[in-house]
Amino acid sequence: MVRRIDVTGAGGVRLAAWEFAETPKGIGEADHRAPGVLLLHGLMGRASHWAATARWLAERHRAVALDQRGHGRSGRPVDGSFAREAYVADAAAAVEQLGLAPVTLIGHSMGALTAWQLAAERPDLVQALVVCDMRASALGAASQREWEDWFRSWPLPFATLADVRKWFGEDDPRVERPNPARGEFFAEVMAEGADGWRPLFSRAQMLTSRETWVHDAHWDSLAQVRCPTLVVRGIDGELGRAEAQEMVRVLPRGQYAEVADAGHLVHYDQPEAWRAAIEPFLDGVLTA
Repeated sequence: MVRRIDVTGAGGVRLAAWEFAETPKGIGEADHRAPGVLLLHGLMGRASHWAATARWLAERHRAVALDQRGHGRSGRPVDGSFAREAYVADAAAAVEQLGLAPVTLIGHSMGALTAWQLAAERPDLVQALVVCDMRASALGAASQREWEDWFRSWPLPFATLADVRKWFGEDDPRVERPNPARGEFFAEVMAEGADGWRPLFSRAQMLTSRETWVHDAHWDSLAQVRCPTLVVRGIDGELGRAEAQEMVRVLPRGQYAEVADAGHLVHYDQPEAWRAAIEPFLDGVLTA
């Protein structure tokens, strides 16, 4: 079972949070006694991408996934602010307004950056952290230009969801080999309109959001994270082994895990192996 809870983010932006539970009785005041977990998706993602993870987490945790600003069912800021500070403030607002503290943060890609920046700035709110396939090094201007070109290559609108799945899973120039999970991932962020299927998000706003972090390295904020932190990478993902292990070294209480046969979308590509990689860490947090 899932219920939506609206949160007020930075600048008054309405954010949609989604609480998961095994049964209807699991959602409510009694469930607030369980350890809180907040799941933060990556750029272009949405809370529903965490559904499989949230369902097994709900067996022992109060599991909430957040649609971040400009994503999913959350609002877009009137002032156009997609600054890092806004994303971090939004996550803090969700933790505080939903009574999740001390929370375990699980973030993927951009959501992982938001998670560790929040953990660095507000250690009072965060008891543990899982960082999934996010680099601490700067990606640079070339990376941003590649994304601009990639967005322009999208054959919008898509006539059907099957076309979405095929293009992102097979035909996308960024796909090295067919990946049905990737097709499903992007199918979840499309909405049907009069002329076909288009993304729920604004591609221009995604580039604006990305612009705020790709040019900078984030080692300093990572080093300020004091809580237990698990760095997870997919073997074929965007975070290389050497950088991931350096991130673990920089973290005062860092641990490392990797998932075989997984790309950037680790939790989507290999959900069972993803669970096997992070569950022992989470169990350790519960019993610490």
